[in-house]
Amino acid sequence: MMLRYALQTVRDRKGGFLGAFLALMCAAALITACGTLLETGLRGTIRTERYAAAPVIVSADQNVHRTTVKHKKGKTKVKHKAKPIAERAWLSADVAHKLKGVPGVGRVIPELTFLAAPLTPEAGDLSDKPAYGHSWESAALTPFRLVEGEAPRAAGDLVIDRDLAGRAHLKTGDRLTVQSTQAPRSYRVTGVAAPAKGALAHQTSLFFSAEEAERLAAHPGRITTLGVVPAKGTGTGDLKKAVTDAITGTKAQVSTGDDRGPVEFLDAAAARIKLVSMGGAMGGTSLLVAILVVVGTFALSVQQRHRELALLRAIAATPKQIRGLLGREALIVGAAAGVIGSLAGIPLGGWLHGKFVDMGAVPATLERTVSVFPLFAAVAATLLGAWAAARLSARRIARIRPAEALAEARVESTRPPWIRIIAGLALLAGGAVLVAVLSVLRTEPASTPVTFLSVVVLASAVALLGPLLVRASAAVLRGPLRISGPSGRLAHANLRGNAARMAAAVTPLTLLTGMACTVLFVQPTLGDAARAQAREGIRADWVLAAQGPGVPARAAQKLRTTEGVEAATEVVRTTVRVGLDKYPAQGVSAAGLTRTWDPDVTAGTLRGFGKGSVAVSELAADQLNLKPGSTLKLTLGDGTKTALKVGAVYTRGLGFGDLTMAHDLVARHVDNPLAATVLIKSDRTQQQLAAGVAKFPGVRVLAPAAADNLQAERQQANSEVNYLAMGLILAFTAIAVVNTLAMSVSERVREFAMLRLAGASRRQVLGMLRTEALSVLLIGTAIGSGIALAVLTAFSIGMTGSAAPSITPLVYVSVVAVAALLALTATALPGRAALKPRPVTVATAKE
Repeated sequence: MMLRYALQTVRDRKGGFLGAFLALMCAAALITACGTLLETGLRGTIRTERYAAAPVIVSADQNVHRTTVKHKKGKTKVKHKAKPIAERAWLSADVAHKLKGVPGVGRVIPELTFLAAPLTPEAGDLSDKPAYGHSWESAALTPFRLVEGEAPRAAGDLVIDRDLAGRAHLKTGDRLTVQSTQAPRSYRVTGVAAPAKGALAHQTSLFFSAEEAERLAAHPGRITTLGVVPAKGTGTGDLKKAVTDAITGTKAQVSTGDDRGPVEFLDAAAARIKLVSMGGAMGGTSLLVAILVVVGTFALSVQQRHRELALLRAIAATPKQIRGLLGREALIVGAAAGVIGSLAGIPLGGWLHGKFVDMGAVPATLERTVSVFPLFAAVAATLLGAWAAARLSARRIARIRPAEALAEARVESTRPPWIRIIAGLALLAGGAVLVAVLSVLRTEPASTPVTFLSVVVLASAVALLGPLLVRASAAVLRGPLRISGPSGRLAHANLRGNAARMAAAVTPLTLLTGMACTVLFVQPTLGDAARAQAREGIRADWVLAAQGPGVPARAAQKLRTTEGVEAATEVVRTTVRVGLDKYPAQGVSAAGLTRTWDPDVTAGTLRGFGKGSVAVSELAADQLNLKPGSTLKLTLGDGTKTALKVGAVYTRGLGFGDLTMAHDLVARHVDNPLAATVLIKSDRTQQQLAAGVAKFPGVRVLAPAAADNLQAERQQANSEVNYLAMGLILAFTAIAVVNTLAMSVSERVREFAMLRLAGASRRQVLGMLRTEALSVLLIGTAIGSGIALAVLTAFSIGMTGSAAPSITPLVYVSVVAVAALLALTATALPGRAALKPRPVTVATAKE
């Protein structure tokens, strides 16, 4: 009975349910898109390329481990945790000897992989296919075969893949300069090779002689991986078991099948974790925003049907029947919107993944995975959200007496229910607690989710307390509205008399303004603070930078021996782990360090800083309970454990990283040992210094201000990923603004007709609508701006120590302008449509 009536109601009131349908459909699409990202992070395939011909790969352990044992109530609990390291871990070459003579092993092929960038403009942009160097003896892992020329034998010989030869128009006998881990060197192309099964899609390969490859890899006695080829008649499963048994007692890992891909493409393996985090954060925020928007939309829809529902109560419909009717209507609309929205979310997720790949946030080697699980999750979330929203919206109409329901259908209640006020105050208090917590969080992974959660919680408080806030705002705006003429007086009367309806429009505007400002100003707040610390801490007159992979050590050494150069400080960046916690770090050359670098030391000294020393930021010192003289045990980027003595504590951790170590120590344990920058203290001119490094391709001498501009460009590129990630949520919120305002105006056809019959002109009614829209816009943007300011200030205090977030006035004005455009458009167009029928026809029509 109730289901049939619900179906009939949905069919007869399609326009009334359209707003709820659009909100739920957008929510389902957004949840599905985020779900596909999350699933790709969890289950995405990383296919091998270079190791295609080796069914078994032996590699070093790429994780740092911690095992904790707890004894409680006579029981022992053992917990094991592992976290990935930042650089490639190298495998001892002795492991290869363990595999010789193992039954089923046909051939063991050692592999070396290292940085090798061709320095030729003709090669074009290799960002989509980064170049790596290898020893020619590992060509069999793919396998690569010579299609032209001969294998490299001498140190100056080089074999390139056919794709690079085509791009750079190279042939045998030509010379090619390669920037590897050492100084750039010119090599003679002795051959061109191609994979047996077609060109590699995600990398460019350069092959050197065995001796030269070992020199460039710069890890004597160590190799990247071992490829194991089975003997005739041996299956992959049997070979894996034999290899695993042979290397028992070592920390080496054995991989087969698709597990070989993460060994080859470490960036893709790391991107999985990033994508899970990103997809989870986006999905969680999307879900919270969707709940807030959908509840508001259903509340407005139920409010518009107040008279109809009151009449049902008057003819003996029970509260249970009213709740059942609205719940079934919501499930019908939710099912249709969920199915359509989830299907639309699949291409939306694909577009989002493609954009992340184009921006470099996700490597192309991590293939997108799509299954039915995100669709089911989106439909289930949509159904649950719609049902819950309808039940919440029906609480008052279902509980009050029929006579009171009929009275409230004509005149809005002067005060929201107490339970709504209490819930709103509780959320307001919760938001205040989150803001307070945010002000003491000092790491980005901890503060970022709290930042956006604070905005949503505070916006939820505004949604519940909206009618009270609108009435209070109406009292403040009374004077300006009344002196603006009849339209202003009518708008003021509506703000006071229909506060609940106006509050439904204020909530999405508040959320849009608050979320947009937070998204747009969080990264600049952090980035500008980091750049300011770097500017203040660099004492150098000039900065050496490179267009390629980095500045070679020989270029820095060349400048050190140049007359007039007081100091040249090489800076290499990495990430290390202390226990399982990750810290950004740098390696700096010790000679003349204090002449080029000032991290604002607050304890200890940089004098005597050397190989066994480490300087730490105040944040790291607080977290790790360190002081000058303490011993810090850490794991370097490639998994090597070391212990260093704390020499100094400094304040400028945002600008220079939390840990600073000796350059030579860090350079030996990173994939790219080339300096990111070299700080030069010299009285020589820029041209004189540039002449000294002219033989190093791509190396430039920059003023510190120019280097700062480069850093700003990198910061902007990183921020674009976050803008895109949160941009979809902002787009959804913008749709909610238009949707809610359009619903609010469309149901007022009879009211407009009565105003026309009472003597108001069409122009006056439109003026009233425009004034209402501007009032709602002012209230929503003011509250949203206040929320964003409170959250950004707390974020800035915690992360930078300053209560002054970076806010660009032009960007803020643009946010308000977009909100105004949406509000005025969503009000004007439905308003004009509502005024088209003749007033007499509308006034005498059946409700």
